[in-house]
Amino acid sequence: MNAPAKRIAFIVTEDWFFASHFLPMARAAREVGLEVAVIARVREHRAAIEAAGAKVIALEAERRSLNPAAAGYSAGRLAAILKAWKPDIVHCIALRPILIGGAAALMAGIPRRVFALTGTGFLGARQDIVGGGARSAIRMLVRGLATKQTHYLFENPDDAALLGLDPADSGRVTILGGAGVDADHLRAAPLPVQPPLKVAVVARMLWSKGIDLAVEAAKLARARGAPVELSLYGAPDPSNPKAIPEETLRAWSGEPGIAWRGRTEDVAAVWREHHVCCLPSRGGEGLPRTLLEGAACGRALVTTDVPGCRTLVRDGIEGFVVPSNDAAALADAFVRLAADPALVAGMGEAARARILDGFTERDVMEAVKRVYAAMLER
Repeated sequence: MNAPAKRIAFIVTEDWFFASHFLPMARAAREVGLEVAVIARVREHRAAIEAAGAKVIALEAERRSLNPAAAGYSAGRLAAILKAWKPDIVHCIALRPILIGGAAALMAGIPRRVFALTGTGFLGARQDIVGGGARSAIRMLVRGLATKQTHYLFENPDDAALLGLDPADSGRVTILGGAGVDADHLRAAPLPVQPPLKVAVVARMLWSKGIDLAVEAAKLARARGAPVELSLYGAPDPSNPKAIPEETLRAWSGEPGIAWRGRTEDVAAVWREHHVCCLPSRGGEGLPRTLLEGAACGRALVTTDVPGCRTLVRDGIEGFVVPSNDAAALADAFVRLAADPALVAGMGEAARARILDGFTERDVMEAVKRVYAAMLER
């Protein structure tokens, strides 16, 4: 009689987040013979997750709330789900699921845990005493929920160091190429004619993403006579405390050379129409998917010197890495690219090559499969 298949439960806040970023991990789990469940708040993406061979289990939880009582209640409900489904591995994606899922796994008696920190969010972007204290608390809480069988996944080495872990300790830590990108689907397309230099930011419309810095930099570059046009693609996120109000986005869109175009479902089409992928983040990133996608499409990258962003982009090779929170430096990068179409093209080619060297979905899947296989051998 065959032994029952081993099981893994992914714990994530929202079904859309798993569907947009982590379906390759579900497929990787299936490739090593695991039964897969995704536990999340379910809205519109159940079918996409089920198509990857995963069972979807709904868990209503407000991801914005940091109330300990609410978190404890969510952990208790999650523990009941885990006890019923009996996974062999619990894989928690992002900070809040790590805290709640780690506690639930403790209550359910499941020692094999994967803690995948995908960035520290707006807490990581804060450089004041509050941000520093929050990061210290994160380190204490996450490490406190770990077992000897816990493996950590990070999207950049800085986040490993934040938790007091050695990025080179392969027995406990794996640094992934973000969530990976499908480089067969996202391919380099011919660049539009210059001028103007067409820059796009594809991201949630959050202050922490530096959207305002991109707007200010475009204004500064245009004031210096550079033919720069900026497009903003993304929606405000009302569940995030750093969401930019829609009226602010509409006001920016009224400025010359600046357009807020709302959410897009077709990033390949965006990059066919633009030269530069920009993300002027203030911090808190894992490894931004928007930079991976822009690079896969062969576009020059302009970003800031913060964890995650600097992991992918090497200054002067795939694009420019400028100081965080510095609109003038960002404008300098725009001006330089606007004056040199050959530089734009060369950086775009380098960005595409960078993706093919460890940042594809298959690269991520193979790394995760090695983690699961090693955990199941223990």
